[in-house]
Amino acid sequence: MPRTKEQFEEMRNKTREKIQLAAMQIFVQKGYGSTNVQEIADLAGISIGLLYRHYKTKEELFNELVEYSINGIKGVSDLFKQDDSPKKLIMQFVDIVYKDMVDGDELTNLLILMTQSIFSGAINHVENEIKKQDAEMLNATLNLIKRGQEIGEFRSGNPYELAVFFYSTIQGLATMKVMLKDSFIMPSPSIIMAFLLKEGE
Repeated sequence: MPRTKEQFEEMRNKTREKIQLAAMQIFVQKGYGSTNVQEIADLAGISIGLLYRHYKTKEELFNELVEYSINGIKGVSDLFKQDDSPKKLIMQFVDIVYKDMVDGDELTNLLILMTQSIFSGAINHVENEIKKQDAEMLNATLNLIKRGQEIGEFRSGNPYELAVFFYSTIQGLATMKVMLKDSFIMPSPSIIMAFLLKEGE
């Protein structure tokens, strides 16, 4: 029986997902410049021809991964701008980060990939967009922390410094996970949140 249009679309999406996951892994291990598309195809378990049917160039593939990361940053900014308990919102985000890092490598690889894309200058035209979204996310976070301090949910301290420390911790955990591999143990959400909560909470 011939496949339906929906079945073809599902197969196409699954293939793209395999390519993206393989690309993230190799880009993180070898860097953008040292990665070739044959390695990505091999890890994804597909032919080089099939990879090229989905992505014309390595740059196009890398660009899509970075765009996906940028959308993730926008999502965090939007979450932190919600009119809800600051403690609840930030704990919700920490729980997502914890689960993603325990369950797989996608978030870890995306965080490393974002850093690489800025340091390597591999794709210059996305660098400004990444920096812009990072600044917006940091601003949304420090405003959330400030609001949490005003209503007594968070400890006192410079909101900007606390926000920078928060993201440095998450980025550092991603780096440690890549370095330590199977021996890495993800700290619990309560440990990640400890710097922000008042003593005894």
